[in-house]
Amino acid sequence: MSNESVLAMEIAPDQALQLLAEGRAALIDVREPHEYALARIEGAQLIPMHTVPQRLQELEAAADEKLLIIYCHHGVRSLSVVEWLRRQGVEQCVSLIGGIDLWSRQIDPAVPRY
Repeated sequence: MSNESVLAMEIAPDQALQLLAEGRAALIDVREPHEYALARIEGAQLIPMHTVPQRLQELEAAADEKLLIIYCHHGVRSLSVVEWLRRQGVEQCVSLIGGIDLWSRQIDPAVPRY
């Protein structure tokens, strides 16, 4: 049995902010382009959910460098993306609890809510 702890599936906005500030994480936005146009977290890379399978190698490579913090509007789509990525062997990924909506409420009120 391994002593290594299993990475949680989700991360709170304040924990995500700390990892981003330390340069240990990258943000992946899995919403649609029209949602990204309405509101986004600075520095996030847009990879719409339906394009994730064809961008698996790119995500695997990114996860080798940093923890991928996946987010959507409220955290539902991002959690299913994290579950799918982990089934593909990409362990270094987590879903942002509450998505960009909670991020706007708790971390950065300048991010528009919709």
